Amino acid sequence: MFLKEFEVRWSDVDANRHLANSAYINFMGHTRMAYMLEMGFGHKVMVKNKLGPVVFYEHMYYFKEVFLGNPVRVSLEFMGMSEDGCFFEFHHNFYDGKGRNVAHCEMMGAWISMETRQLTPLPKELLDVFERIDRPEGFRMLTKEDTRKYAKRPKDLV
Repeated sequence: MFLKEFEVRWSDVDANRHLANSAYINFMGHTRMAYMLEMGFGHKVMVKNKLGPVVFYEHMYYFKEVFLGNPVRVSLEFMGMSEDGCFFEFHHNFYDGKGRNVAHCEMMGAWISMETRQLTPLPKELLDVFERIDRPEGFRMLTKEDTRKYAKRPKDLV
């Protein structure tokens, strides 16, 4: 499990004076990028391979409040990937300074080509990086159908 620690700053709290929803999203994104950098999969690698990550969804579950000035640790577990590496799933847990689990998130995303703006599999050398990552209990191989399990479709105003 990968862990990244953050201090809850004034700009991270909302009108209720606890950690804002947007801060949870920002902390998770920062944790994912730190994880990728540690794996050697940084911005330069993404630029070279003309790849960008996209998020399909982030399902949050809040258990306890987090307040200003307190540390929060965000975990990342690699919970799923498609055979070609196009789709991925990460789980995040948020822990307070005493190690209590205060929130959980399940997120799914994919890689897109920065040229075509279409979903794309990972090149072999990058897929090999993900193949070497420890897989926790519950890891699964994803299919395109897994990305559609909530079957949400846009409904335009027009």
